Amino acid sequence: MGTQISDAGEAAAGTPALSVIVPAYGVTTMLADALNSLRAQTRDDWEAIVIDDGDARVAEYFEPFSGDPRIRLIQTDNGGLPTARNRAIAEARAPLISLLDGDDTYMPHYVARMIAAIEASAKRGLVSCDATYFGEDRVGERFSAYVPQKPPVNLGRLIRREFNVFICAIMRRDAVLAVGGFDPTLKSAEDLDLWLRLAEAGWEVGYVPEALARYRRRPGQMSSNVPVMLKSALTVYSRAAERLGARPEAGDARIMCRQTEQAIAAEEGLGRIREGATVEGVSMLRSAAVHERSARWRIAMVLIRALPFLAGPLIRFRDRV
Repeated sequence: MGTQISDAGEAAAGTPALSVIVPAYGVTTMLADALNSLRAQTRDDWEAIVIDDGDARVAEYFEPFSGDPRIRLIQTDNGGLPTARNRAIAEARAPLISLLDGDDTYMPHYVARMIAAIEASAKRGLVSCDATYFGEDRVGERFSAYVPQKPPVNLGRLIRREFNVFICAIMRRDAVLAVGGFDPTLKSAEDLDLWLRLAEAGWEVGYVPEALARYRRRPGQMSSNVPVMLKSALTVYSRAAERLGARPEAGDARIMCRQTEQAIAAEEGLGRIREGATVEGVSMLRSAAVHERSARWRIAMVLIRALPFLAGPLIRFRDRV
């Protein structure tokens, strides 16, 4: 269950249409890029809530924006990303909320397009969009080129990762409140967990097939920590399978549990190879059935079985690309 978020009360006159939640732990000067992308929106009836999550440096980088009444800073102790988002959502004044990590940016039409998409149906609780990468690598490439974003969107397809919600999503605040917000016990995959619970509750998921955001790739970001992401994903799928009970999507969740367990075992095998324990690592890769993942893995495993000394160089090459 996510942390329960208290409702701030009824909307008053002048309430913004959208509250943008901006976690800013460790983003330093990149925060300016995120907030300037909001200032450049074609629709300006929004507010932004920047939350520092215990990073005292955020106040310094926020200072140039402190005179903008649409943008405010919440200073808290460090509770982790899910808790930070929940704290900001609790302070949100708009009926709609969107997510903007402090190192990412919105394209100028994000607010207008996404509000129109979610307001197109009262049944829609969540709308996703596409994005382009920038920063360290994949510059200019689409998020949808790496993970599927092909409608229609339903609970089963979300579980099977046949449709992936991009993190710069827009949601109805009352829908998020009703399912308990982000789960603070998760170290990663807390967004996937929320998407699933919203869909389980009967909310429709919409999609705008435009790159309305820019997703920064940089060293050390949470999405680069594969073992943590996989272990959290396993927790998410396990809990989903339990919640779904006799619903048909429970079977999808159990399949994803097994696949994620194999992925965790594969990562452990790769780790052993990197440490020099090649025989043990290769054995773990075989047990994890990595050869079933793709043609590249099948070729790699054939080469490794024939010439074990290639295991280390092949894995190091994989790590670089």
